[in-house]
Parts: sequence; C-alpha cells; structure tokens
Amino acid sequence: MVSRVATFAFQGIEVTEVDVQTHLSSGMVAFSIVGLADKAVTESRERVRTSLGAMGLALPPKRITVNLSPADLAKEGSHYDLPVALGLLAAMGVVPEDAIRRYIVLGELALDGAIRSVAGVLPAAVGANARGMGIICPAENGAEAAWAGDLDIIAAPSLLALINHLRGIQLLDRPKVAVAEQSIAYPDLRDIKGQETAKRALEIAAAGGHNLLMSGPPGSGKSMLAARLPGILPPMTSAEMLEVSMVSSVAGLLEGGKLTRRRPFRDPHHNCSMPAMIGGGSRAKPGEVTLAHGGILFLDELPEFPRQVLDALRQPLETRSVSIARVQAHITYPAHFQLVAAMNPCRCGYLGDEARACGKAPHCGTDYQSKLSGPLLDRIDLHVEVPAVSPLEIETTAKAENSSAVAARVAAARTLQINRYASETISLNAHADGDALEKYCTPEPSAKTLLMQGVEQLGLSMRGYTRVLRVARTIADLENAPIIARPHIAEALSYRPVSYKQVARAQ
Repeated sequence: MVSRVATFAFQGIEVTEVDVQTHLSSGMVAFSIVGLADKAVTESRERVRTSLGAMGLALPPKRITVNLSPADLAKEGSHYDLPVALGLLAAMGVVPEDAIRRYIVLGELALDGAIRSVAGVLPAAVGANARGMGIICPAENGAEAAWAGDLDIIAAPSLLALINHLRGIQLLDRPKVAVAEQSIAYPDLRDIKGQETAKRALEIAAAGGHNLLMSGPPGSGKSMLAARLPGILPPMTSAEMLEVSMVSSVAGLLEGGKLTRRRPFRDPHHNCSMPAMIGGGSRAKPGEVTLAHGGILFLDELPEFPRQVLDALRQPLETRSVSIARVQAHITYPAHFQLVAAMNPCRCGYLGDEARACGKAPHCGTDYQSKLSGPLLDRIDLHVEVPAVSPLEIETTAKAENSSAVAARVAAARTLQINRYASETISLNAHADGDALEKYCTPEPSAKTLLMQGVEQLGLSMRGYTRVLRVARTIADLENAPIIARPHIAEALSYRPVSYKQVARAQ
C-alpha cells in the first residue's frame, strides 16, 4: 500500500511541491527515506519512530520506504518530519488518507510527540492557498499561516491532537492573525544637536529611497543619525509587511508566528563574511542584504569591511535582488534595501582637524579612501560630511525638529511619487530610469545648464548624472514643486562625493 502526503521544498522564498510517498511491504524490517534527502531529513526516521512510541504506537514489522518526489530535488530541513509521520499513519490505517490529501504538511516532531515550529510556514501557506489547498502546521506557526488568506489551516500542538482532529474526535480552532506590536517607538531626531546638513540629507534619503554615505570624525553622530532613519520612513503597507515577513519566515526569524510592522534595520559588524552578507552556505540561506529587504542595511566603519564583500553589493543595489548559484540549485532572494553607510575620513579619524591631525596626512585619508571602489561609491546617491560638534554648540543649540514633523514631509513626498509612478513598475525616485527618468526628472533649461556644468567639473559618470537627477526630483517633491529648478540641481550636486585627493590639495 502507498500513501501520499504533500509538502514543500524551499528555493529562496519560492516553494516547490514535494510528494511524500510511503510504502509498506513484506520483507526484511527496515525504515528508509530516499529522494536526495539531507542529514536532517534522514534523521526524521528516529524522531518519527520515537514520537509514535510516545503515543503507544509501534511501527509495523515491515519494510517501510518513504520516497520524496521529485527525487532529483534536494530536500533540506526538519519540516519533513510531520509529512513522513502522517504518510506512515495513513499507510497504517490510523488516519484516513482522504483527510490529509488536500493539505500541505510541515512540522518538526519532538521525541514526546509535540510538533515544533519550523521556518517557512508563511510562504508555504501562500503557496498552498495559490494551489487551492489547506495547510497543516505547528501551532506556533498558525498565526503566520493565517496571513496567507482564507485557506483551511490546522495548527496542531502535538501529533496526538492532530490525529484526533483528523479522525473527528477533537476539533482544533483555526488560528488568528497576529502582529508583534501595534505601536513602534523609534529614536527621535530631536535627540541630535546640530548636524543640520546631515539631517537634511537623511530626510532626502527617506523621501526618495536614496542610498546615503556619511563621513566624519568619531563621535560626530553618524550612527545616531542612521538609527533615526526608520522613524521618519512611512509605515509598511500590508503588501510590504507580508513580503518582508515571508523573508523573515524563511530565515526562521518570526517570533510566535507574529508579523511585524517594524521595517528591518540590519547593522552587521565589519567582520561580516561574503555568505553572511550576500547569502549562501551549504543551504543557500538568505544574507544581510535579503534580511534588510524592505528596510535599511547600515554599514558602520564602511572601509573596514572586506573589499570583496563591499563589491558584491554592487549587483543587488542595481537589481534589488541577489542570485545564489549552487551545483544543485540556483536561488534568487529579494534584496530591495536602502544602503546607509558611515565612515571616518581616514584611519585615525581626524583628517582636516588642525587640532588632532595625524602626521600621516594627507596619505592617511587617500589610503583609507582607496579601500572603497569607485563603482560602489558611484551607486550611493548622497554623500554628506558630518563634522564634529563641540560641547559648547551642544549647550547653545536650540531644540531640534522632532521625527514626526520630518516624517510628515517624507510621507507627503512619497505620496507624490506613488501617484506619479502609478503606471510604471517603480514607486520611488531612487529607481527612476529610462523613460521614467526622461519623462518625470527633466529639469528646466537653467537647471539643465547648471547640471551639465557640474557634470563636467565633478567628472560624473552617466550613473552619477542620473543619480543627481533622481535626488533633485526628490528635493523638488519635498517642496511640492512640479518642475526641477536650479536650486534643486545645486543642492543635489552638493551631495556628490569629493575625493580626498582634492582635500589634500586644498590643505
């Protein structure tokens, strides 16, 4: 007799259906799992055997073969425990096969028969709903499965409770959607004294989704500014929240199956490896660029990151996705993040400070700057200096504008962009390109003249030219101006980088 249970294999946040076929036959007593299963999947034999024994059930003295089809697709993870157990129970006649045929099944078994939470239930539930099927999952993951829509969900705390439900002895309630927090408290811009230029750049970055690099001496407030960017960004829409949560679900980061309204803010240490940043490893797990999807990737001490790790950011910054190639699979993860970086002007941190200038200037700055490739810097829209603030300035500076006031202007500018690009495939100025750039980001004649002068003097590439136009469009949106004028171009040009060689010549 052969029983069949459906489950999913994960390829990024995409799912592929797997048919779990269980066959009982006479012959030498054995229990084998075939179908390109990894160590965690083959170990499910012992977890299934022991969990059934905890309920007083013994495996039949027969040859048990479990085939995971398609056989040439790699199977990874502990979520195969429950489909293997249900397939075996159906083959033994403990549960009716018809009762589980219309469900996708995921779950890890504990030795006492409890069903433990697993990663990827939300994308699995979305995939099941698209196929017109229900889902059987751990009780801890029921809340996230409920976000997938109006599908049949059985969220069971234990294998015994699941069997009783399928046999009509016990009724398990359908889980309800849950959100981790209703209100979110972010650090306030009011806490930062001075740094008006940097705050202005932060507002522009938030309004248009632009990448930002802040350079300044230690203690000037670069990290504080970056930490306050999420507080001025618009709240995530329901679609964004679902997409971000699907990434978190695959990575196993959803606590209690609750979706969050908080935008991701990832700040990896500068010893971050290539697989940790981009994604990869033996199971091609998502990296920091994917975990920051829909939010912010903050890289502090930017030149201290390995050169190859920084250069690997160039492709996801352009395509807003990252592809991980393996012999057995080619996986694509979303990577639509906003890059915010901070750095000191040189290794000692005080280039240009007459009181603290080191004896190696200006070579200290040029050597430090050379760790960042030109193509990476060219992909950053806003470059801003964050000078040191003296204690006297801190005491005498009036109270700064709070985050809520800035967030209101950012929200208004983003509404303009959403309406403007309603017929396009983009929604933010930072992504305007091709026809959209020509149609919506064309400056007035005097502004165009200034732009061409700036391009010549700064030696901008074509990419730098388009990024100036995008930033100028965002500045105009913050003023609710329909046309990009000369002051908008002038301010946008001021955020293009100045090399440390120019600084050295000026000194």
